[in-house]
Amino acid sequence: MFGADEIIIDTKDEKIEENIRSVVDRFGGKFSIRSGINARRFVKDFQGTIIHLTMYGETLDTAIKEMECTKDLLIIVGAEKVPAEYYELATINVSVGNQPHSEVAALAIFLDRFTKGSWAHRTFDGDVKINPSKKGKDVQIKKDQTDEEP
Repeated sequence: MFGADEIIIDTKDEKIEENIRSVVDRFGGKFSIRSGINARRFVKDFQGTIIHLTMYGETLDTAIKEMECTKDLLIIVGAEKVPAEYYELATINVSVGNQPHSEVAALAIFLDRFTKGSWAHRTFDGDVKINPSKKGKDVQIKKDQTDEEP
């Protein structure tokens, strides 16, 4: 998941939790999700670096150079108008471009730059593995032990 470990969503959504857990079960990894979390309280209680992705912050390249990489990171992306309080609670407000953009795209770009692309070389222990292929799909599916022939 581009190097992220968990997603926290303020609105309770059991369906998205189920979908994310299903993907993790099939493809592997240690990614988790929690929804219905009080966002303000979570942010205020967080011990680490709080990064708010926005159009109005420090440029991405400058911000990444200034970040302390030894602390846990909380990355805030808002799907709607973000309350001004989060700009103040953030350790740093980071601009991923200065035009309106997709929150998912901003998060992906940030994580790619922050991890220097290392996320792309991680392997996972899931039942489904997608292998790079110039054409077509190269998918490996682990056989259940009960399906194996003697």
